[in-house]
Amino acid sequence: MSRDVEDHRIHNRSQNLPFDEVVARHLSRRQILQGGLGLAALSMMGGFGLGGSNGARAQDKTPLALAFESILGSRTDAVVVPAGYRAQVLIPWGTPLNARASDWHRELVMTPAQQANSVGMHHDGMHAFPLDLENASRRFLLALNNEYIDQDALWAPRGPTQPDGVRPADEVRTEINAHGVTIVEIQRQNDGGWAHVIDSPYNRRITTATPIRLSGPVAGSDYVRTRYSADGTRTRGTNNNCANGYTPWGTYLTCEENWPEVFVNTGERFSDDARLGLPTDRGRYGWETAAGDGEQDDEFARFDVTPGEGEASEDYRNEARTFGYVVEIDPYTQAMAMKRTALGRFRHEGCWPGLVRAGEPLTFYTGHDSRNEYIYKFVSAANWDPADAPKPGSEADRLAIGSRYLDEGTLYVARFDEDGRGEWLALTPGAATPTGQTLAAALNLEADDAAGVIIHTCDAADLMGATPMDRPEWSSVDPVSGEVYFTLTNNSKRTADGTDATFTNEGAALEASGAGYATAPTNSANPRADNENGHIIRWREQSDNRFAWEIFVFGSDAGANDNRSGLTPGNQFASPDGLWYDERGEGQGILWFQTDNSDNAVAEYTNDQLLAVVPGALDSGRGSDSVIDADNQDQLKRFAAGPNDCEVTGIFATPDRTTLFINIQHPGNWPADGDALTQDATQVAAGKVRPRAATVAIWKEDGGQIGV
Repeated sequence: MSRDVEDHRIHNRSQNLPFDEVVARHLSRRQILQGGLGLAALSMMGGFGLGGSNGARAQDKTPLALAFESILGSRTDAVVVPAGYRAQVLIPWGTPLNARASDWHRELVMTPAQQANSVGMHHDGMHAFPLDLENASRRFLLALNNEYIDQDALWAPRGPTQPDGVRPADEVRTEINAHGVTIVEIQRQNDGGWAHVIDSPYNRRITTATPIRLSGPVAGSDYVRTRYSADGTRTRGTNNNCANGYTPWGTYLTCEENWPEVFVNTGERFSDDARLGLPTDRGRYGWETAAGDGEQDDEFARFDVTPGEGEASEDYRNEARTFGYVVEIDPYTQAMAMKRTALGRFRHEGCWPGLVRAGEPLTFYTGHDSRNEYIYKFVSAANWDPADAPKPGSEADRLAIGSRYLDEGTLYVARFDEDGRGEWLALTPGAATPTGQTLAAALNLEADDAAGVIIHTCDAADLMGATPMDRPEWSSVDPVSGEVYFTLTNNSKRTADGTDATFTNEGAALEASGAGYATAPTNSANPRADNENGHIIRWREQSDNRFAWEIFVFGSDAGANDNRSGLTPGNQFASPDGLWYDERGEGQGILWFQTDNSDNAVAEYTNDQLLAVVPGALDSGRGSDSVIDADNQDQLKRFAAGPNDCEVTGIFATPDRTTLFINIQHPGNWPADGDALTQDATQVAAGKVRPRAATVAIWKEDGGQIGV
């Protein structure tokens, strides 16, 4: 999540034991390892994807080694990469997708049609989908999230019209079209660089105005009936798409995070909307103020969800309830996207697949990116059939396959226990809460109201006793060991040991509808009160919905007293965010992670960055599951740094691992050439430029594999 659109309010007012306090009750991270993951049975199965391996981690093989020197921190208007690497700007905001869009230039005035046919704004999560296996490392479809907008850059040089007043209709339409998802064909060029294919039949945008179908438990229920969709089966748009995911049948998962802020309710909010922080005075961009200005089909009025006097099907009181989901998109076709409501309703960061094994259910991990919120997983009711994985680029009804696995299943929320283990708590109507009630009864729902549980996902997690976390961000799974990594970026609302929890929305207790934490205490043994640096957690699934967990690494500046992982200037970091386990065969891989940091000692040393570590190389005679500490921290290296004011996010590599792709979001003065679509990403601008988020392709000058 970009810090520019982060909601600093706390919406979880529950009194569940906070994660920092759970960590404090361990004697040491090493005891976590010895009592948890160190005794967990190693899972001997591979993952899926073009780089997958079915072999176990080979203990007698030389560990994979990173073959680059950790770069120095950077505070410049440029991307920095190690010596021997090149970095190229690719598909920046405003890149035309087809002939209906004018060529980009630095003074281009955006219009609704121009933006609808161009790459959206502020790149975030992304994934590549090959058109055929033979050319998968040279030609693919890139599915790219466009999280939010920078109004000053969008409307440069004049800025938006009346940003705090009544907004002009065409400005609102343009801003709506700058959000969402971009699908664009990408090809490698003969000179080794990369370019998009203009007018590719695959190129398209899914914006905040695009019709989308609802599926799963909420679809067709009374909770989502609106004037636009009286039967509750459709909505318009996807918004604030942050991180992402993908499926083994070749579809893209995009996740709606800070969507509540584009709505407003000036009356009485539903408890679920209040729990999620829906505004009561004005939407973030004031889109609702354009209502009546030549609008079509209530395109602006729908953002005001204040209930009217009549039935729900006569207004938009339920419009916000059609947001907050994981959205499935088939990148190969023009099929209408599907909001998969069974995976929960909250501020989703991303949605990542777990291990994929024939004849067993599929698992997807997702986090609620807000302070003191939760980590979830969804387990499909259907067992995986490898015959449901079409060949890349082939004709198939991939969304019908998705309905088989994503519309029926069980949503769980995580509780992390003090002994290094944890439990997945089912969020089903009949689940027993700690007080002995069924979850449906505790939520004041009908006994079989599965849709209601999904609508009230956050309250349901509160009532089941889930562990509030320090802003769950990205996840990734080692496809051999099955270890799951999850970034917890920071939490300024962790208070000192012995302080009382506080609550928002006038909530007084966990049982109050819409209640959750405002602040959560920790104790002196845990260095994460006012946690500005974050950490990465790791766990391994066990039987009976249990798991074993540990802290993999703590963020810190090198000189801090609470530098628990022994970081140095060469690898100090804060606010871990993007994350990807890059499987390299023979049971080994690289864990890449990115940062979204600001206003601390690390930010004074370097801009946001991309770091890498080989988990299997951390063994110092203590076993293959070692965490990062002062004895092995030199295995963690800084690979890249972004330009000033940016967040580094989004990551994948070509199957042959010769090019790595990342995104640069909300740069302050980059890329250097304000007119070019492709250019050297490491070039510093000579003067002030109109900033554009962009994808960056990184490759070795010798053509070898990235990182090794």
